[in-house]
Amino acid sequence: MIVKSAEFICSNSQVSKLPPPVKAEYAFIGRSNVGKSSLINTLTGKKGLAKTSQTPGKTQLINHFLINESWYIVDLPGYGYARASKTEKAKWDKFIHTYLDKRESLQCVMVLIDSRLEPQKIDLEFCNWLGEKGLSFVLVFTKADKQSSVKTDQSIAKFRKALMATFEEAPQFFITSSETQLGREEILEFIDVVNQNFEVPTFLGSPLERGREE
Repeated sequence: MIVKSAEFICSNSQVSKLPPPVKAEYAFIGRSNVGKSSLINTLTGKKGLAKTSQTPGKTQLINHFLINESWYIVDLPGYGYARASKTEKAKWDKFIHTYLDKRESLQCVMVLIDSRLEPQKIDLEFCNWLGEKGLSFVLVFTKADKQSSVKTDQSIAKFRKALMATFEEAPQFFITSSETQLGREEILEFIDVVNQNFEVPTFLGSPLERGREE
């Protein structure tokens, strides 16, 4: 897939105010500082499209980016920032989970994992929640340029092994680096294939009206 255009559409703190669910969406989510904004900028070829923050946990909004005028990258708030209050965490969790569980046009959740780390409990718990809800997701291992390919492969093997304690089959995965653009073409090709099978959800009333009512 060639990305010809990528533009920021909107930021929202309420699921009810999201764009009408008539285009395929791919949600990007992971722990704070996993490199999500950098990866989105790499995929779209636009350096400043998604804003990178030096303050972990700062992004608290759902951001929609329209790609090639036909599908969305959805930038979700990072999870697991220790300094956030319990109230904030609960609010974010409900916000994120409502979007993921109810959004009709969501095609796949791209779960970003720092390839340098041992399997993190919060990442595994989130993947298990997606599995329980029957939501389609893939693993995207980030920052592969920060270590040897052998160490990256070992980290991935450990994470997939940990997932197999609760999953019958390990999900598809991608290895990425925003510095070297590793994995860019593979992810875009994956999205392109899924897009070809996307059908606009049918509702009672028009899709536009349903989008406003949500």
